[in-house]
Amino acid sequence: MPVAIITGASKGLGRALAGALAGRGWDLVLDARSAEVLAQAAEEAGLHGTRVRALAGDVTDAAHRSALVAEAWRLGGCDLLVHNASALGAEPLVELAELPLAGLRRALEVNVVAALGLVQEALPLLRARPGAAVVTVSSDAAAEAYGTWGGYGASKAALDQLAAVLAVEEPGLRVWAVDPGDMATDLYAAAVPDDDGPRPEPGSVVPAFLRLLDERPVSGRYAAPALLEGAR
Repeated sequence: MPVAIITGASKGLGRALAGALAGRGWDLVLDARSAEVLAQAAEEAGLHGTRVRALAGDVTDAAHRSALVAEAWRLGGCDLLVHNASALGAEPLVELAELPLAGLRRALEVNVVAALGLVQEALPLLRARPGAAVVTVSSDAAAEAYGTWGGYGASKAALDQLAAVLAVEEPGLRVWAVDPGDMATDLYAAAVPDDDGPRPEPGSVVPAFLRLLDERPVSGRYAAPALLEGAR
């Protein structure tokens, strides 16, 4: 069975992707900070009959990252690493003039440093699996200048660059940075609590990620809406 590590898997996109992969027969190692909600997500994914391991912890903790990779090794290896865990830097978002530097550091630690740390930890397993892939969840804010999104967007832009360089340095892997587009998630609600406009559910963009796994395009940055449109 193929094995995937998914961070930020207790809810939103991470949880939806975990369920979809489990439905395809993938074994999973799932991470999130909330043990109770993560256990529920793991139980839900496990209904498909695959092996699901849930490890609650913070991806900025090196020992926790090592534990995630060790669990994948016990399941047989690692075919896919999805860095979905994210931090905003401030909740709700604020302009750069008011952005707490501690919040910016937290966003960079979670969104960039932890992502690289987990990749470094998992590389021996990924290199050993033909067709292995790394997915980093990006954002439109990484490429466009939106007021109040500066800290978060800067961290996601750095993550995009990290993914692009990883693809050059590890040609045996597929490395995809994916902008999922607007979604109705707790992260967005925390970022802009006054914006209650309708948004797609996270599960609606999962087919875009599955298309990448099915068609295996070259490494690069992709937008989920474009992938979904191309699949029609």
